[in-house]
Amino acid sequence: MNVVTCENDERLSAHAAALVIAEIERRRSLLLCAATGSSPTGLYSALAERAHQDPELFRDLRVIALDEWGGLRETDPGSTTGYLRERLLDPLAISADRFLGFDSSVEPALACQKMRAALDQSGPIDVCVLGLGANGHVGFNEPGLTLDPNCHVARLSVETRQHAMARSMDRPPEFGLTLGLQEILASKRIVLLVTGKGKQQTVARLLREEVSTTLPASLLWLHGNVDCLVDRAVL
Repeated sequence: MNVVTCENDERLSAHAAALVIAEIERRRSLLLCAATGSSPTGLYSALAERAHQDPELFRDLRVIALDEWGGLRETDPGSTTGYLRERLLDPLAISADRFLGFDSSVEPALACQKMRAALDQSGPIDVCVLGLGANGHVGFNEPGLTLDPNCHVARLSVETRQHAMARSMDRPPEFGLTLGLQEILASKRIVLLVTGKGKQQTVARLLREEVSTTLPASLLWLHGNVDCLVDRAVL
């Protein structure tokens, strides 16, 4: 894992954008796995700005959602799909046939099966953008004695249900749909964004290079091509 400490969130986002854009320039049709939340917002803003200047760069880009809140329709503004549509899909003019999201019209378990099948056909992921949860999760892969390797329905932890996106909902979901660690680790390149409050202990534990299912993000140490960008304020 290549750990880079950035002066602030703005510098972190700019660094992440440079990494992602360089990969897109090498392969215009790459598959980008996109996380949501506050951590990647600056990155997506930088990509949107570049798309305004050079829309052709993103003409063949494909995007897959990392996860989705359980029980929300794709059209719900609080959904991860709604977040991605506003901040990434529409600004980059990603057409519906170039986006893989969780199908909210079917049962959650079936939606995960459909996503696994779609990823088998369209993958592997070229660049996976992740944020670090306060409890060490990536996607909705929550800490535990065991982890589900594949796309699955995950029961959300108390910490995750207190996430800003969940708190804005009338009833925070008790479950989520997420890609599993096996699918994440199959990505050719991973960009982990570490920013936000209340993560100092989790970050310190991650940087000790000890791998444990009780800290899902630590499994990224098993991957050979991870850029971990850390906002200095988190340390």
